[in-house]
Amino acid sequence: MTAAESSGSVVRRILLGSQLRRLRESRGITREAAGYSIRASESKISRMELGRVSFKSRDIEDLLTLYGVTDEAERGALLSLAKEANLTGWWHSYSDVLPGWFQTYIGLEGAASLIRVYEVQFVNGLLQTEAYAHAVVARGMQGASKAEIDRRVALRLERQKLLASEHAPRFHCVLDEAALRRPYGDREVMRGQIQHLIDISERPNVTLQVMPFSFGGHAGESGAFTMLSFPESDLSDVVYVEQLTGALYLDKAEEVAQYERVAAQLHKDSPDAADSRDLLRGLLQLT
Repeated sequence: MTAAESSGSVVRRILLGSQLRRLRESRGITREAAGYSIRASESKISRMELGRVSFKSRDIEDLLTLYGVTDEAERGALLSLAKEANLTGWWHSYSDVLPGWFQTYIGLEGAASLIRVYEVQFVNGLLQTEAYAHAVVARGMQGASKAEIDRRVALRLERQKLLASEHAPRFHCVLDEAALRRPYGDREVMRGQIQHLIDISERPNVTLQVMPFSFGGHAGESGAFTMLSFPESDLSDVVYVEQLTGALYLDKAEEVAQYERVAAQLHKDSPDAADSRDLLRGLLQLT
């Protein structure tokens, strides 16, 4: 199974969940009643409709019956979607070091056609060198074993293959200058990281902008975030906001629209890609 197929399983799970939600709501059936019909809780129905859990064929069949879906072709299509949605992602082999709440993100990241990020604390994970990633992980997991740190770094490097893959997404990153000034690792680690940013920013699918200190206050006052857009018309944009012990996945139109405005303003106010490379070269000379 390819990375694209395993990432696509996450998207299919979300698509199936949203279709089940629309069917339930169109029939005026509560989550509690839907849960009762498959011998499950209301919260289980909620997780299914959000695409956060795998699907059992029997549950899907019972829900479709409850929702009045009798057409065999329609039922068959949804059951096939459920089967495809249950494929295991490549990242499953890293489950020993991968938080459950981050597995959904990796699947969405791999299925996205456009990824827009703003970072302020450190360089985005998809752009980190191995040495820089090791320094970041070690700082954030003080007391962890070398083996665990190495596993987490390996996972990050595996994710980075996405940007060079056959169906690589467009990647648009705004890095606050603070992320470049804050050292992780020694001088050589930081020099290597900045040079890597200069090099990778030349890729046709990568746009890298630096928001300089000299601009002053800017639109990214709420902190780091990621926006994911997908080729499937049925799948809305998702905003991912990471927290210390979990993450928020925002897909309500009004919430996404607010982040869309912030992202657009950051892109407008930051120096363009060429000028940002010049800024990076200047930082390289100072490091």
